[in-house]
Amino acid sequence: MFNTIITALLSMSGWEVVASLLGIGYVIFAARESQWCWPLAFVSTLIYTVIFWEGQLPMQALLNFYYMGMAIYGYLLWRKQGNSENNLPISSWSLLQQLQFVIIGSFLTYAVGLYLTQSAISQSPYLDAGVTVFSVLNTWLMANKVLQNWLYWIVIDSAAIVLYAQNGYYATIVMFTVYLVLAIVGFISWQKLYRQQS
Repeated sequence: MFNTIITALLSMSGWEVVASLLGIGYVIFAARESQWCWPLAFVSTLIYTVIFWEGQLPMQALLNFYYMGMAIYGYLLWRKQGNSENNLPISSWSLLQQLQFVIIGSFLTYAVGLYLTQSAISQSPYLDAGVTVFSVLNTWLMANKVLQNWLYWIVIDSAAIVLYAQNGYYATIVMFTVYLVLAIVGFISWQKLYRQQS
């Protein structure tokens, strides 16, 4: 087992390690509300776009391309507003809204996964599709401060860890493990804030 771990570590791409470190830096700077989190996110996702495209995970490449755009948007928005606090209140979705979200996401995952299977352009078509579809949808929930977004990130990050383990992206697994822990912390923190504002 030790030899397997050493072999896996030695086979990691230097670019993957750089992208993972920048991704972790992005989360740390974002937690401190520094606008410099966005340039880190842009460079990290630019590297990942190339890595995943070459690694035959096209949906992950497209997802990171989407995140590149969000990094530009975030930087411009935060720069415009400085570090002023966003007054948008945290909201909580009803069970029906959550059920609709899961059904829509599942349908889109199935459709995209079916396409990826038929075109044979992804190594893990349905998992690749699911992580991408739900990440895109959930980013909207996070931007709108829906409390349950953190619960969905826990599931999405867990699925992403499996996807990257299947495809040998070990530094990325470390990054998503950090994201998973931060999603749990984020949910607990937002839940307290939601109760206070209620």
